[in-house]
Amino acid sequence: MSSPSQHTGHCLCGAVKITATCKSEHVEACHCGMCRKWGGGPLLAVECENDVNIEGTDDVAIFSSSEWAERGFCRHCGTHLFYRLKEGGHYALPVGLLDAGAGWELTGQIFIDEKPTYYDFAQNTRNLTGEEVFAQFAPTPGDG
Repeated sequence: MSSPSQHTGHCLCGAVKITATCKSEHVEACHCGMCRKWGGGPLLAVECENDVNIEGTDDVAIFSSSEWAERGFCRHCGTHLFYRLKEGGHYALPVGLLDAGAGWELTGQIFIDEKPTYYDFAQNTRNLTGEEVFAQFAPTPGDG
C-alpha cells in the first residue's frame, strides 16, 4: 500500500472545495446498484478517513442513502462529492473530483457480484462480493 497523500478538488461550479488526505493512490470501483444509479456507472473512488476538509459546506446537500451511509453533492451543479459512513469516519471520494490524477492505480472492485455484464475493466484487481464487503465491517466477537 502506498503512503497517504493530500489532494485537492472542487465541484464543477467551484462552490465546494475539498482537501483530503487519501489513504493511498489506489482507486476502487464499486459496482453496487446504488452507486450505479447515483452516477450512471460504477463509482471510481479513493478512500479517506476523517481528514477531509470541505469549504462551502452551505452548498453541500446530503442524501441519507442507507442506514449506515450518506452521499454528498453540490446543491448547485450536482457534482458528486463523497460517499461516507455515518459512523467510523470513512469517506470515499470520486477520483475524478480530485485535481491531480497522475499516480492513481485501479487496484480493487467491490460488489463484483452486482456488476452488469455490459462492461469490464482490463486491470487485474482484488475483487470482493457484497457479502465479503459487509463482512469486513461487521463487528468482531467481543466488540460492543
